[in-house]
Amino acid sequence: MAQYRPGTCLSLFLATSFIALGCGTSRQLQSVNLSPATADAQNFPNNEVQFSATGMFSKPPSPQLLSSQDVFWCVGSSTGTCVGFINPGATIDQNGLAKCVLGFAGTSTILAGKATPAMNPDTGAQMTVFGAAQLTCP
Repeated sequence: MAQYRPGTCLSLFLATSFIALGCGTSRQLQSVNLSPATADAQNFPNNEVQFSATGMFSKPPSPQLLSSQDVFWCVGSSTGTCVGFINPGATIDQNGLAKCVLGFAGTSTILAGKATPAMNPDTGAQMTVFGAAQLTCP
């Protein structure tokens, strides 16, 4: 038979209260800034531009450099929609390295942020929190 200890219930109550309070206090990504904000591919080696993303969070440490584990990279629109299977004029890998598509001359929008999955396979993901930069292709 278990023996009742007066402090046991109180300790258990306090421990679960601290855990419950801690769940609502997680850090949230509030905004993303890309660097460089604008880039002309012809001014970079092999016409490849390395972009980086810095995130502003609801709690320290902030700002913080973001990695490919933190954000999704894509080519898209200024509204935060990735282009999906449509030819965007540029490509970007998940480390932020962008290249112009051969034969394309113009400007592409580079995005990095938190994305929701695309509902249609032909369209791209929609960013919820993101930053945008412009890549000019010669």
